[in-house]
Amino acid sequence: MRVRVSVCTAAVVGCAFTFSACCYGQAMPAKRGMTPDDLVKMARVGAPVVSPDGAWVAYTVSRVDPQDDKNLTQLWMVSWDGKQDVQLTFSKDGAGEPQWSPDGRWLAFTTGREAEGANAAKGDQVWVLDRRGGEAQQLTNVKQELQGYRWSPDSKTLLLTLQERDEPVEDKGAKPKPPKPIVIDRYHYKEDRVGFVTDKEPHLYLFDVATKKLSKLTNGPVDGAGSYGESGGTWSPDGTMVAFVSNQSKPDPDRVDNPDVFVVDAKAGATPRQLTSFAGTNSGPLGWTKDSKEIIYRQGTAPHYSIYDLRQMAMVPAAGGEPKLLAPKLDAWVGAPVLAPGGRAVLTEVPEDREEWVGEIPLDGSGRVKRLTQDSGSAGQLNEAGGHVALEWTTDAAPPEVYALDLDKDGGKLRKLTGQNDALMATLDIAPTENIEAKTKDGNQVHGLLTMPVGYTAGTKAPLILFIHGGPTAQDQHGFDVSRQMFAAHGYAVLQVNYRGSTGRGQAYSMAINADWGDKEVIDLMAATDAAVATGKVDADRMGVGGWSYGGILTDYTIASTDRFKAATSGAGMGNLLGFYGIDQYILQYQDELGPPWKNLDLYVKLSYPFLHADRIKTPTLFMGGDKDFNVPVEGGEQMYQALRAVGTPAELIVYPGQFHGFTRPSFIKDRYNYWFDWYDKYVRGIEPKPKEVKKAVDKKDKDADTDQ
Repeated sequence: MRVRVSVCTAAVVGCAFTFSACCYGQAMPAKRGMTPDDLVKMARVGAPVVSPDGAWVAYTVSRVDPQDDKNLTQLWMVSWDGKQDVQLTFSKDGAGEPQWSPDGRWLAFTTGREAEGANAAKGDQVWVLDRRGGEAQQLTNVKQELQGYRWSPDSKTLLLTLQERDEPVEDKGAKPKPPKPIVIDRYHYKEDRVGFVTDKEPHLYLFDVATKKLSKLTNGPVDGAGSYGESGGTWSPDGTMVAFVSNQSKPDPDRVDNPDVFVVDAKAGATPRQLTSFAGTNSGPLGWTKDSKEIIYRQGTAPHYSIYDLRQMAMVPAAGGEPKLLAPKLDAWVGAPVLAPGGRAVLTEVPEDREEWVGEIPLDGSGRVKRLTQDSGSAGQLNEAGGHVALEWTTDAAPPEVYALDLDKDGGKLRKLTGQNDALMATLDIAPTENIEAKTKDGNQVHGLLTMPVGYTAGTKAPLILFIHGGPTAQDQHGFDVSRQMFAAHGYAVLQVNYRGSTGRGQAYSMAINADWGDKEVIDLMAATDAAVATGKVDADRMGVGGWSYGGILTDYTIASTDRFKAATSGAGMGNLLGFYGIDQYILQYQDELGPPWKNLDLYVKLSYPFLHADRIKTPTLFMGGDKDFNVPVEGGEQMYQALRAVGTPAELIVYPGQFHGFTRPSFIKDRYNYWFDWYDKYVRGIEPKPKEVKKAVDKKDKDADTDQ
């Protein structure tokens, strides 16, 4: 059980109830700004799932394991009243994806921990904890790669999403086999983290809990015999059917982003039926109505692939029939559908203009959308069971924690259940974040966020970092932002801008940059920068710019458009579109948004202006990337780095080995912050960084030779 203990109980154990009882007269330690060292202390809370009786919420807590330089996730469980908070797993291999069995007996999870026995399969498997007590037990022992699982309503069967491995997992202690050549014959052949995409696709299987028998659910292509897969499998409440999503477009699913919703009887070898036919995205996660007659999903708005496409809540009869949009006038993305208590409405997250609130959409077709949360912050990972709704909630001043959403006739009230980061946050001085708005020269109203440095003194002017979000279909919003707080603690004001292309402002706002990158976004970024300077709190002569992914791309566009920034950092960016066709994972975006370069060469040249006009760039720029990134490959940074060095502009390139688009190694994440700080300090504030210790391997023979000399 978690007990909230006062800061002085290390010295006086018996006074855990109130601060004044034992600490009267003692000065509270001064709060400090957040530093990269705090990354080791921070807990990342997620995946809340309510038990069937509504009495408990299982969730995950991920922390940095500094010894092994990795993130380690464990399972926790908090009571609905928030009074008991218990850690359930302690394995060095971690645990994730908690799910309660519908009968309430088991709490299942996935883990890669090794089981005993000669026939034990490697990789993630489903394990279970018995609520009556005892050690965790391994449930599945599948040879394929486990990508997901779901309990059947009677708790007797698991629906597994499995994918054949390109190379079988070698037995422990076996002699390593030489790698085989990678044979590519698919149109879409690269994916970040996945690597080169082969013909192995995920499919759905039924796993009998009692007999451990595994059988393929559908009579679709056997593994390796087709280029389409099945994902998002979800049981109907009566247990007779399974809904799933699959792109089975003819003749080649790789050439169109057109997934549809299917349904199949919950029997091995059954024939699925396609329920949707919209020539765009019909995506999960999927939900069902309580009577098992309707399937809830998300439908796109564009009839072809577009990353700017909204996802609208939709519903289709499981027996077949015309789909309908549940809130057609809601001009915003929606999150996963979660059936509300009583089953007459669906709950979902709605990101809108720097907030992310919980909305309720009735299933009666009225189209009404009710906002349930009024607080400033961001919601995520909604879950409901036993009449109780849990979610992840974060504010500008607090990292995500598990909250209860207590519903009433007026909406809902948030109630905090966990406090995994309370002790850390009590020591930190958190910089407040305020809204900022500006009107551009072409008439756009752009919205953003401004955070002043920790300890900012009114009447002074602070150096500023324009930190640009990626996507572009994302938004900067009120919620705890580690980068924002790190820069603010390091003495910088932070400006974050929801430029055109961002979500949160409707379909047209996102679509405004379609096939016109680096134009309207830069106009918006500059207008917001002018607005920040106009507050009188920002030093216009000491400003830097930076970002990651599309934020890195926009950094390249920005420094090729203006020299007002003293320094830039471009992470996982790109400035040469001609050099990127075919080397990243976005072949469908090239095809549908831009067309191939041999048909639209002028457009590719236009959008490649940061690289093709590198001689205009005078801003000292630090480029970064991971060498395993197939999302925005590090070649984008390499090309820009080489171009700037060629024209004599100060530039540096840092390549992180073994890292994908999103970094996972904690020491590299910390290292990245320190490099950012040093670069901006040097060129924005004129502070020379301290020399870094460089360790070089010395060959013994060379060392001996040096000694002899």
